[in-house]
Amino acid sequence: MGNGGRSGLQQGKGNMDGVAATPTAASASCQYRCIECNQEAKELYRDYNHGVLKITICKSCQKPVDKYIEYDPVIILINAILCKAQAYRHILFNTQINIHGKLCIFCLLCEAYLRWWQLQDSNQNTAPDDLIRYAKEWDFYRMFAIAALEQTAYFIGIFTFLWVERPMTAKKKPNFILLLKALLLSSYGKLLLIPAVIWEHDYTPLCLKLIKVFVLTSNFQAIRVTLNINRKLSFLAMVSGLLLESIMVYFFQSMEWDVGSDYAIYKSQDF
Repeated sequence: MGNGGRSGLQQGKGNMDGVAATPTAASASCQYRCIECNQEAKELYRDYNHGVLKITICKSCQKPVDKYIEYDPVIILINAILCKAQAYRHILFNTQINIHGKLCIFCLLCEAYLRWWQLQDSNQNTAPDDLIRYAKEWDFYRMFAIAALEQTAYFIGIFTFLWVERPMTAKKKPNFILLLKALLLSSYGKLLLIPAVIWEHDYTPLCLKLIKVFVLTSNFQAIRVTLNINRKLSFLAMVSGLLLESIMVYFFQSMEWDVGSDYAIYKSQDF
């Protein structure tokens, strides 16, 4: 077993009369899930003495609860990029990742920089240098605030649709906190905006559109995996979020606050 797999197995290990296992569902901070059938599981593996490890078998599908605990993180990342549901379940349910807030801020900075770059590229100002630097700095702050508001509208649209669509008689209420974390994590594709701008070329508009599609695809998979709903509901939830986000974009454009908006960048540029 590789170093990456072994280090993954050591997480959350507890002693139990010479047999180590992952914490039970009652004591763990997150509920373990089978990555194949999404059924709940009390543990991921047991560690019998002298490094003899045995992965727990799911009682429902008779497959390993989480095969990814043996995989190198690079392999897991590649599977996540390919939007495999198993990789998403492993990351969301069977690991403890607490970078949601930092990743959100960094992604918003990337979007703000892209909008700011688009705005500066289209503006030619003859004002004094000090005034130009001051204006450019506040333009960046403005782009960051607008990007944050548009992303908030997008999330609110998704949550509102899922709340209304969810049957009132459902045994379990949708875990919107977990869904929010999943959406933030699945938006990591926005980090690609910076390289697309730095290495500018004739295909930059196409690259920006592909990045947008990739982020939406990742969000779609995150919604479907987190709430264990069908593709139709996941798609409609995402469309609802995009609709509310578009309304917010239109509002900013009508107020002439967002010259370099996400809508202008992704929708108005020609291939």
